[in-house]
Amino acid sequence: MATEKWGVAHIFSSYNNTLITITDVTGAETIAKISGGMVTKSARDESSPYTAMQMANEIADKIRDKGLIGVHIKVRAPGGNNHRSPGPGAQAAIRAFARAGIKIGRIEDVTPIPHDGTWVKKGRRV
Repeated sequence: MATEKWGVAHIFSSYNNTLITITDVTGAETIAKISGGMVTKSARDESSPYTAMQMANEIADKIRDKGLIGVHIKVRAPGGNNHRSPGPGAQAAIRAFARAGIKIGRIEDVTPIPHDGTWVKKGRRV
């Protein structure tokens, strides 16, 4: 039996857009890449769950053609001094991968968290 090939799905989800990048397990080689703007026409729909589902289905077809049977998922939000929770497209993309028949290994949150870096933006007091 041939060895099963796995990849890593990097899902960046903000309230403005969703990006999905598939790499090999080491992260060195990009296998497939898609963004919300490649699927929908209107800018306001780039981060929607429906667009994320369409993106995941397109990516699933591409990686199946490349011979991958499963992916480990790394979810990322803007983080830093911005929102630390992923946008609406992240969960929809993960569910669409599962429904498309792609095996899912680990799901990991890789949102950057500041360790006492710069100050958070605050409102001006008059």
